[in-house]
Amino acid sequence: MNYDFTITGGTVVDGTGSPRRRADVAIVGDQIAAIGPGPFAATETIDATGCIVAPGFVDLHSHADFTLLGRPGAETQLAQGVTTLVTGNCGQSPFPALASQSDAAWFDANGFGEAIAAARPAVNVGLQLGHNALRVAVLGNEDRAPTPSEIAQMCTIITESASAPGVVGFSTGLIYIPGLFAQTDELRTLVAAAARAGLLYSTHMRDETSELISAVGEAIDTAEVAGARLQISHLKAMGPENWGSVRRALELIDQARQRGVDVTADVYPYTASSTDLSSRLAKWAVDGGIPALLQRLENPETRKQIADELRSRFGRDIDPDGVVIAALSGGAFHHYIGYSLAEIGVERGTDAADAALDILAAHHGSVSIVNHAMSEDDMRSVLKHPSVSVASDGWMLAPAGPGRPHPRSFGTFARVLGRYVRDERTLTLEEGVRKMTSLPASRIGVADRGTLAPWTAADIVVFDPDTIEDLSTFDSPWQLARGTRAVLVNGVPAVADGDFTGRHSGRLLERTTV
Repeated sequence: MNYDFTITGGTVVDGTGSPRRRADVAIVGDQIAAIGPGPFAATETIDATGCIVAPGFVDLHSHADFTLLGRPGAETQLAQGVTTLVTGNCGQSPFPALASQSDAAWFDANGFGEAIAAARPAVNVGLQLGHNALRVAVLGNEDRAPTPSEIAQMCTIITESASAPGVVGFSTGLIYIPGLFAQTDELRTLVAAAARAGLLYSTHMRDETSELISAVGEAIDTAEVAGARLQISHLKAMGPENWGSVRRALELIDQARQRGVDVTADVYPYTASSTDLSSRLAKWAVDGGIPALLQRLENPETRKQIADELRSRFGRDIDPDGVVIAALSGGAFHHYIGYSLAEIGVERGTDAADAALDILAAHHGSVSIVNHAMSEDDMRSVLKHPSVSVASDGWMLAPAGPGRPHPRSFGTFARVLGRYVRDERTLTLEEGVRKMTSLPASRIGVADRGTLAPWTAADIVVFDPDTIEDLSTFDSPWQLARGTRAVLVNGVPAVADGDFTGRHSGRLLERTTV
């Protein structure tokens, strides 16, 4: 038989955790056809001498649904060997759109999926329905419980979304507007609807600081009662007073798994998070959404109360020296990108709390931050756990741009392989690859990706284990990872000899298992 491609001379790490082995890989069309000693006669040959041949990496936690239409080439991902992105995390998704938005390009999962397919992405894409978007569409940004008819409407949208191409999950973001207003009954009902539809339940939990353990308990309880598969997003403990609590969180996960709850987690290999500055404010301050927050900031008495409550968290679970402005849309504070709240307060002759509110008011509530608040030891503890996947929580797909975004978009997978596998030996190579491939693929019910085996999808990365490295830093983030020699997406080379080919062969995912 003459194959389309053969990958020769490499060492296969198949994604299952099994020991590496010397083997060639043959590809026909969009599938792997054979793995073995070879040689395999093929039209084209990819020389993998000295390299690792692995399944393409599956990023289980991405926000690229907000950037992929504008940058379908996804260079930051291909440079790391990522071939599949799972979007719609933290309760945030571009659908459903409000019916009153007559200028919306789509209103539901089908419409957004069609837009993604029409953009011809270079990577595969799995979609999740975000609870925040769902809640806004049905009852707005109010701090109240949904009525029975509103709950029924949300359940219907979940069920309808689950039947759309590419949809693999339902997510919550319980620190964000308006997800933070949801109570237990609402969550259990919606997650149960998602579970019945075969969707994964992903959650950015209600607290990642002093109440981390209770938040893990709530997430597990919700999934257990609802009968759902649970993915705890970017497990971490924020703030020095809370460091070490991830070990108890991992124990709760283990205990839940022992009694039959299908729960896992994911982690990115950094000690800083990135989010919206408004998420650090008190719940009451954002009731009604950003427009209501901005109105409250115009009232001196109310503004003082918001600042006092923010200030009370300093030194406990927020370090103003570690909260750094990452991106602004322009305006009065644009020159403070890269500065911490503490530095801005000093420069302006005020304090960090007032500086935060000044920036929010001047930039219409839209302020992106990087928050340095985690422990390296905690991160390693989570990374080593066998039920934890590697995931980026990133969204930047272009290799250059404005601001100082978190380097996780550019370097997550290369950083694990270079620093935590090769240099520190925190993980074996086989385990590191498993956490990027078969484990995340299994969470979204995709059986034909995440492993190298005959008649699975030909999503493949060839990388040099001696040189793979993340170059992106917090001070200079716009740098692609290096060390990836070749990437195939559905059997089509997206990277060849270390260069982007410009060929886009990504697809919307199809769930094959539940």
